[in-house]
Amino acid sequence: MARGVRRVVTGHDENGKAVFLFNGDAPNQVQRPGRPTVSTLLWVTDETPAKLSGTDNAAREIGITPPMGGSILRVLEIPPETEHSAEETERLIETMMREQSENPQPGINRAPTARAMGMHRTESVDYGLVLEGEIDLLLDDSETHLTAGDIVVMQGTYHSWANRSGKTCMMAFILIGAEVPWKDAD
Repeated sequence: MARGVRRVVTGHDENGKAVFLFNGDAPNQVQRPGRPTVSTLLWVTDETPAKLSGTDNAAREIGITPPMGGSILRVLEIPPETEHSAEETERLIETMMREQSENPQPGINRAPTARAMGMHRTESVDYGLVLEGEIDLLLDDSETHLTAGDIVVMQGTYHSWANRSGKTCMMAFILIGAEVPWKDAD
């Protein structure tokens, strides 16, 4: 089970005084069926400039990508990978591609491979901060190892994550909706 993420959100009361609106475990935690990664949604904005409000902007369902011109803040707890046989890998890839065709998510393109089943790209600029543990970032033909304190900036690139460490890796992600060049090519 996920350990949870404490979320502190400030705002203003009716007199304009600074107050804590939310202070405790973030309630919007999701683990998709058949997937080991736990995603905790902390905040969403729908536009820039963002509108300040006293409501919980994370109390909603939203896909992986932010609204165009908006942003998402989430924390992922990525457990260590497990080994799969070639047949299991092929079955998992087929399942992922079927899910994508049956329930497409706007702003994300998936391209799973035997090397990286989670390979995808988003229509966003992504800031990824390794909070705890270590993980490998896989691109099309290369990869790099990241450890706690490392930060990555991705600009709509195909990528996947591989946790080969044997321990859970915790990462914070800030995604900002972006105009992408491949949309013009469609």
